[in-house]
This record gives sequence, structure tokens and C-alpha cells, in this order.
Amino acid sequence: MAKIKILQEDRSYTFRSYFELPYEADDILAEFNYSLIKSRLSLPKTTKELNRLPELRQRIEDVLPFISLSNETARRETLVSPIMLEVIRDCQCKMRIEYPLTVNNWLKGNLDYLLLSNNNLLVIEAKNDDLTRGFTQLAVELIALSHIEEQNVFYGAVTMGDVWRFGKLERHQQQITQDLNLFRVPDDLDTLVRALMGILEGN
Repeated sequence: MAKIKILQEDRSYTFRSYFELPYEADDILAEFNYSLIKSRLSLPKTTKELNRLPELRQRIEDVLPFISLSNETARRETLVSPIMLEVIRDCQCKMRIEYPLTVNNWLKGNLDYLLLSNNNLLVIEAKNDDLTRGFTQLAVELIALSHIEEQNVFYGAVTMGDVWRFGKLERHQQQITQDLNLFRVPDDLDTLVRALMGILEGN
């Protein structure tokens, strides 16, 4: 059976388009000559003392009963941004929000969060309600970055605020791994932050 072409040569696609396409992630990534595998990722982890994390966890737990997380903005401001600010304060890295990136007509749009350290970079994609399609969008964003950055391995995470999933792109293997593990906030906050910082430290 002939493979159906998903992306049209004469059409323009933003990163958001890939979230909305009604196709499976592996079929979309095949258009970019990447394969998708699902397995447990062994994520780098920082060994730093994270003394402020218990306070952050308590703040999140205190406000969660009073906030409706029914839209993406609420999730970003209540759950994602506080974690991002904690990470950049501890690792002294730069953060770009709604970072515009254009590689070509199929690879363009804004990255919700781009964290940059001397050793590595990390993309965070915040979504309201669909982690599966959100991962497809994240994977395409990682492919776009692989066109403009020199490194071989790229990490990203997609989050609904209270749930996070990591992905890893390996350029030489033309492969993207979707982590089977899910990190839940606030329960897995310590493990999550250690992984985010470990990636940025380049461990």
C-alpha cells in the first residue's frame, strides 16, 4: 500500500498546525524522515541542593483548590511559570517566552518556553488538554531546532501544568523518543525539577 503524503509542498504549516492535524505522531514525523519510539528515558538529573522546592510545592498545593485549570493560560501562569522561574533561578540560564522560530514553510511558529544554558537548551510546550497531540507538536519543534543548532541530542517536554512528559531527539539516528514516564505536579515536583536542571547542566 502506497504511503499517503500528509504534508503538501505548497502549503505552510506552523508548529500549532501539527497539534491540529488528525494523523498519528509517527506518520507526521516520518514526513521529516524521523522515527518515533516510546520507551523509558533515562533523563539527566542535577545533584544540586534544591532548598526552595518544598516551599514551591506548598505554594502550588495551597492555591490549587481555588483555581480553575480549564484553559491553557491558567495552567501556564499557575503551574508552569512558577516551575520555570525556579529552574532558571537555580541554573542561571536564559528563558525565552513565545520565542519565534522560522526554518522553512513546514517548520515555523512560536516556542512556548525556550531555556538556554551554556551547555544545552530545552523546549517546553504548554497545552491545555491533549498531551498526545501536544507531544507531536513538541517533536516537530525539536526537529526545527535541530536544523539551526549544532548539537546531536535535544530535549523537550510537553505539559498540561499538572502532568509533564519528556521527549528526546537524536539527530544522527533521526529518532525521537517519547518518554513513557509521566511526572505529576505537585507530587513529582522534585524529580521533575531535577530532570529539567540536569538537562540544562548538560549532564
